[in-house]
Amino acid sequence: MGMEAEFDMNVHIRWMIRRDMPEVLSIEQSSFEFPWSEEDFIRCLRQRNCIGMVAEYDERVVGFMIYELHKDQLHVLNFSVRPDVRRRHIGEQMVNKLVSKLSQQRRNKILLEIRETNLAAQLFFRNLGFKATSVLRDYYDDTVEDAYVMQFRFMSEAEKQFEPVNRIARRLAG
Repeated sequence: MGMEAEFDMNVHIRWMIRRDMPEVLSIEQSSFEFPWSEEDFIRCLRQRNCIGMVAEYDERVVGFMIYELHKDQLHVLNFSVRPDVRRRHIGEQMVNKLVSKLSQQRRNKILLEIRETNLAAQLFFRNLGFKATSVLRDYYDDTVEDAYVMQFRFMSEAEKQFEPVNRIARRLAG
């Protein structure tokens, strides 16, 4: 299937099922220097608070996201889009789906860690409103790389209205 033409791809986002695993593993292996194994995915997804989502286009999995539910936040553990269809708003649609699960009353933020060398992911999440909040030194088992913790916080309509003013005030406060 040729998906080389430049266009936005509107995807169907659904829960991950066992049958998706070969395509998810293929995306994982083509995306990361230190990919998760099938056992890593299964071990994670067997936990009660761990959820898998896939983005589907033309009946093929083109992206996935694994996240954990916590009392006041969602924690993204793994996220990728098939390399040949990146920059077509698939990742953005998946993140927007996750953001739609946030609320003022319950889970009001999304957290994730990104390798210090993964500039593309840092920029992607920053462009979607995530902010780097801290650095985890020597975070990964496979390298001595640091991780940046990035966070997206739910904002009410009133907070969104005053965000530009708040940003200026924070800058002036130094």
